[in-house]
Amino acid sequence: MPKMTGARALTKTIMGYGVDTIFGVPGVQLDPLFDAFYHEKDKLRVIHTRHEQGAAYMALGYALSTGREGVCTVVPGPGVLNAAAGVLTAHGLNAKVLCVGGQVRSGAIDKPIGLLHEIHDQKGVMASVTKWQARADTPAEAPGVIAEAFRQMNTGRNRPVFVEMAPDIMAAEDDIAIPAADTNYPVMEPDPDLVEQAAALLGNADNPAIFVGGGIWGAEEELLRLAEAVQAPVFMSEQGLGAVDWRHPLAQNMVAAAHAWPKIDVAVAVGTRFLLPAGFWGRDDDIKLIRIDPDAQQSVGVWPPDVHLIAHGKPALGAIAERVGRHNRKREPVADEMAALKSAAVKEVAETLPGQNALGRAIRAALPEDGLACFGVTQMGFWGRWNFEAYHPRSIIQPGYQGTLGYSFPTALGAQVAHPDKKVVCVTGDGGFMFGASELATAMLHGINLVTVVMNNNAYGNVRKNQMVDFDGRVISAELHNPDFVKYAESFGALGLRATTPDELRAALEKAFVADRPAIVDVPFEGLEDWRVLEHRARMRG
Repeated sequence: MPKMTGARALTKTIMGYGVDTIFGVPGVQLDPLFDAFYHEKDKLRVIHTRHEQGAAYMALGYALSTGREGVCTVVPGPGVLNAAAGVLTAHGLNAKVLCVGGQVRSGAIDKPIGLLHEIHDQKGVMASVTKWQARADTPAEAPGVIAEAFRQMNTGRNRPVFVEMAPDIMAAEDDIAIPAADTNYPVMEPDPDLVEQAAALLGNADNPAIFVGGGIWGAEEELLRLAEAVQAPVFMSEQGLGAVDWRHPLAQNMVAAAHAWPKIDVAVAVGTRFLLPAGFWGRDDDIKLIRIDPDAQQSVGVWPPDVHLIAHGKPALGAIAERVGRHNRKREPVADEMAALKSAAVKEVAETLPGQNALGRAIRAALPEDGLACFGVTQMGFWGRWNFEAYHPRSIIQPGYQGTLGYSFPTALGAQVAHPDKKVVCVTGDGGFMFGASELATAMLHGINLVTVVMNNNAYGNVRKNQMVDFDGRVISAELHNPDFVKYAESFGALGLRATTPDELRAALEKAFVADRPAIVDVPFEGLEDWRVLEHRARMRG
């Protein structure tokens, strides 16, 4: 067995699982680890960020856009806490993010000495935002701890994990063998009897429907096969956009779902919290519900399903699709009906939010078909979850239920790192952008040619709109003072552009996409429509 440090054992094991990019911020407790990175610099890309939160979000964007593991590393204490918001967002989005945290020296862990970056029970702190936590207490433990971290991320419900190691353990040497990566992860197979029950319900349904969320990835082929077999519309939440190509007749958004809900008699919910139907639309006695999810507790307390398959989507949907023919009634094509449903939903969004819709259409027109879009917590982002056309899986990133302001710019940078051959656009508000605007320096240093649209109304726009509408115009703590975003971009050497109309926005994006550098497009605006009207209507309609 070769002699190596704990840091090198940790690094080599991570690389053995196919990781070739790590995001992080160096610091004294991580010095041995970054030295290990140095020895692998021909095979491992290390992108050092300007803030630990940026490192975690970049790992998130890498993970969400690829389905692979995103890795970040941060110093203990404040570094871990800074990264925690990104890890929390990964937890809400079921993303495979490995956060490697430093520690104080091993003999001082959880002893109130007052060492630099000391924090009590760091693993416990991270327990509420990660699926699994561990510490490698000797160099020889590093390969096993990392192997278990990857197993945890890739089995059951995908979620982030946390691993820590003290600097003296990182620096210590031992005879260590790095085992081959074991990626033969078990898949949760469905109960055959429950599959038969689900197939019978679907096959005999008059108006079946399928609802999907972010847990659908990897099962797109089986999803479409089942949907076509029973001529069921596929209603995609913001996390499931692209599970079926928007141009397919059965692909529908959640506004269409609100219109269709009163007629549905059997609903299949796959990898989704099923929030709108379960939380707002009701009709429990009239609709038979089939749930497919590897998490046995996913939302079942709100609406207990009639058939509950605790399984991954791919084997469950595949098995139902195989058996539904035994029960399937004669199905007439529903393409015309689905086209009318989709058209009505698209029209409703366009008429309710005409300003956002025009700008959103300009972004979609400029973005190549295989491009990716990352929407921030902004008025355009809320429009995007209802009406942005997705043609491919994992091509749309939304913030999920954490709704973390400022997440989108660094997350989109991570997606661009993962897809250097594709165009990626970040759509953010001015308030959110300034949370992590310093990462433009990271983009320039590492050649991450992301295009960012900054919707700029010099305010926390959603906060101000809420105060204007709900509190009789009593506006407080919503106004912002911004830099000139064009000059800000240019000061870093990035491309700075400004657009004041949808046509100008499309032209600016087309110019930015062919520029060989990061770009910021400033979009000054005032008075976009209240997106909450559409959401309230969707919640009430079912």
